[in-house]
Amino acid sequence: MAVTARSRVRTVAALALSLTASMAMGLVAVAPAQAVEEPPRPAFYEAPATLPANNGDVIRSEKMTFLLDPLDTSSLVKQSWRIMYKSTNRAGKAIAVTGTVLVPNSPWVGLGTRPVIGYAPGTQGMADRCAPSRVYSELVEYESIGIEPLLARGYAVAVPDYEGLGTAGIHTYMDRVSQGRATLDVVRAAQRLTGTGLSSSSRVGLQGYSQGGGAAASAAELASTYAPELKIKGAVVGAVPADLQKVAENLDGSLFAAFGFFAVRGITASYGLDSALSMFLNEKGVQALQDVEQDCVFNLFDSAFTKSTELTQDGRSLAEIMKEVPFSMLVSDQQIGNIKPSVPVLVTHSRLDDTIPFAVGKAMAKSWCQKGANVRFSSNIVPTHLGGMVPHVAESLPYWEARFAGLPQFGNCWTL
Repeated sequence: MAVTARSRVRTVAALALSLTASMAMGLVAVAPAQAVEEPPRPAFYEAPATLPANNGDVIRSEKMTFLLDPLDTSSLVKQSWRIMYKSTNRAGKAIAVTGTVLVPNSPWVGLGTRPVIGYAPGTQGMADRCAPSRVYSELVEYESIGIEPLLARGYAVAVPDYEGLGTAGIHTYMDRVSQGRATLDVVRAAQRLTGTGLSSSSRVGLQGYSQGGGAAASAAELASTYAPELKIKGAVVGAVPADLQKVAENLDGSLFAAFGFFAVRGITASYGLDSALSMFLNEKGVQALQDVEQDCVFNLFDSAFTKSTELTQDGRSLAEIMKEVPFSMLVSDQQIGNIKPSVPVLVTHSRLDDTIPFAVGKAMAKSWCQKGANVRFSSNIVPTHLGGMVPHVAESLPYWEARFAGLPQFGNCWTL
């Protein structure tokens, strides 16, 4: 039976009231997310029926090898573990998340003991096969561009896969709280993993670019309340998608249109409103949002230059629909910049970013500054979103040397 416009409005209005009441009471899921059938995953990624009590507790671990290193010669310079650990998602549900821990074999020669960087990865996709902890062994992981220089400096690196990426369920792409918690908990897990040489006294850094920039920025905001015991010395965040509404408008019909579809799919699923959204979609739109759930970043061209107006029943864009209640509340809830980070933050962003508008990153940094945070905002003119990662990585290295040497950051909020 076709859904009439009137019944659709009534249903969405009821969901809006339910969502509003749920958020007011601290409850945030109003309906179960509907997922497409997932392909079989390796046994390692199947969570046990009972999870440990504490966030960051290691559920299981195994040594990793790399696709380009079948003889495991990389173990001469670093040890690598694939891990599963306990976290808590946005709705307060205990979940199992997978990730990667990398530790150099060379002794730490800096002050104190070896620090660990919670390295939040950028967009990998939605499918379980996209999880970084799998890609390291099955494909080339582009985040090695940022991770390898950190390892070369002697830092340990802990990389989360995020909720539903690798494990069962929908990847809650761009869910601010879920991603931030998964990033903090992978650091806890690295500190508790046997054989790393790390401990609860290890100093911590947070770093990420693009989706990872959002996750690391969120982790910096949440750390003082969610993981106050972590000795976090700072965060480096680049091209942060801090305002999803503006990012979605920019992505629509672009080369990176799939990123917008990932966000719509991931966020509405996280709040249990994917079924409500489907009432606004035409047959092509329903299929498109189902298809992206099995896409990785290398499937980018499958959705490239697709305009979301072609996917809706009334010809409005998804960005316009997401301005309506209840979806607008979901988007607003993902805003980064509303909570003061308690650690120094370096924010990088290219003025020529073609994916995450420069103004979005600058506005987030300015909002943090207005709350009294220690922020240094660094802009550059390297073309494109991908190009902006190069100066981001380059600036992170002296930043970490200064922070772990105990030197203060001199912010530049006065320039914003």
